[in-house]
Amino acid sequence: MIPYFEGRLGPGWDQLGTRTSDRDYTTVLNELKKRPFDYFKMFYADTALFGAYEPTVCGLRFFGVDQVLFASDAPFDPEGGRQYIRETIAVVDRLPVTADEREKIYWRNAARLLKLD
Repeated sequence: MIPYFEGRLGPGWDQLGTRTSDRDYTTVLNELKKRPFDYFKMFYADTALFGAYEPTVCGLRFFGVDQVLFASDAPFDPEGGRQYIRETIAVVDRLPVTADEREKIYWRNAARLLKLD
């Protein structure tokens, strides 16, 4: 949902504490080294969207190819993991990325993140 709320994450979180009356959160902003938005950009996203192409593209555009990991919700689907994995592979194979970038999504990003080089 983070890419969907991009507009709220930027300007919205830049105002942290200024619109609440019960607590003063403005000091939190002063302690951060980056904008809250920039921390959200550091997240890793996965492709476990049950074959939904457009949301996968949206996440890819927001997080960037180096922050997206192939994933599924196996075995929680009607075929014990096979259906959603098939659908997710079909989506990843259609993404507007190079072969090298696709390989990053499929396994290289996870290997780097988990230090499996």
